Amino acid sequence: MRRIEREPAAPPAERTLLAELYRQMLTIRRMEEAAAKAYSQGKIGGFLHLYIGQESIAAGTNAACKPEDYWVATYREHGHAYVKGTPVRAILAELFGKSTGISKGLGGSMHLFDAPNHFLGGYGIVGGHVPLASGVAFASKYRDDGRVTVCFFGDGSASQGAFHEGLCLAALWHLPIVFICENNQYSMGTPLYRSLSVEDVSQKALAYGMARDRFKGDDVLTVRDRVGEAVRRAREEHVPTLIEITTYRFRGHSMSDPGQYRTKEEIEEWRKSDPVPSAHDRLMAMGMPETEMTALEDAVKREVDEAVEFAEQSPPANVDDMLGSTYAS
Repeated sequence: MRRIEREPAAPPAERTLLAELYRQMLTIRRMEEAAAKAYSQGKIGGFLHLYIGQESIAAGTNAACKPEDYWVATYREHGHAYVKGTPVRAILAELFGKSTGISKGLGGSMHLFDAPNHFLGGYGIVGGHVPLASGVAFASKYRDDGRVTVCFFGDGSASQGAFHEGLCLAALWHLPIVFICENNQYSMGTPLYRSLSVEDVSQKALAYGMARDRFKGDDVLTVRDRVGEAVRRAREEHVPTLIEITTYRFRGHSMSDPGQYRTKEEIEEWRKSDPVPSAHDRLMAMGMPETEMTALEDAVKREVDEAVEFAEQSPPANVDDMLGSTYAS
């Protein structure tokens, strides 16, 4: 049991916001844990990249955006899709390869896509989606629709040519876009010191005269505030920003990676700033009643359990859907 120090009374609105962000982060955590269990049981095939440890970035960024803003992400995108509005059951059904999945069971873990909620994909090519996101932002500027595009990527993308192309065009054309590097310390199993000549990824913005920011992502409200400034800049001034948020994934690169290149001491040190229990402790310190917290956590468990059952009972992906989206009629 950890001792939770009481904070001065927080404004009700702040506690309400943090409670909602905690609910979102906890749902992502439980969803990813359920996916890991199903994968180990052979119910999910292919690749599975979990977001455990990075939940505060998706939740905090969503709190800084409008629902109509566009998001583009990598293959570690389950959490991003969820906070943008994709139901847990539609995400898990997709991972299970079922026709009720958000991509009809044809995309799997790496290719969630939810156009009605303006989530424009997980992409499997490292860094390849960055110029695509710039193209989405260009369309928004062309239409003058007031939307901001947010592009998420890992530190491994920062060394790809497509990454630099995307930033170059965004700066040149003054596009309303925010690039967010979720630096989880490893490019697959390669540590930063072996993959980056400059540790600070945000410095790459200097080459394009672009605004930049860099901070640790353990506090979801800090993520909301810092990303919020970049979103405001994009929406009001039509200029891009490169943000590097340092974080940590507590699982391997994918389910096939045992992560033995990391020490137990390193993992335990990062667990001290795990954003999910940190938000829980802060809420309790703000005076959230234990009954409220229990009700919230029970509701999250029910939502995920029901989603797993829905995914298991759904029919498999339809061959006609596969052929229809691959070949012209």
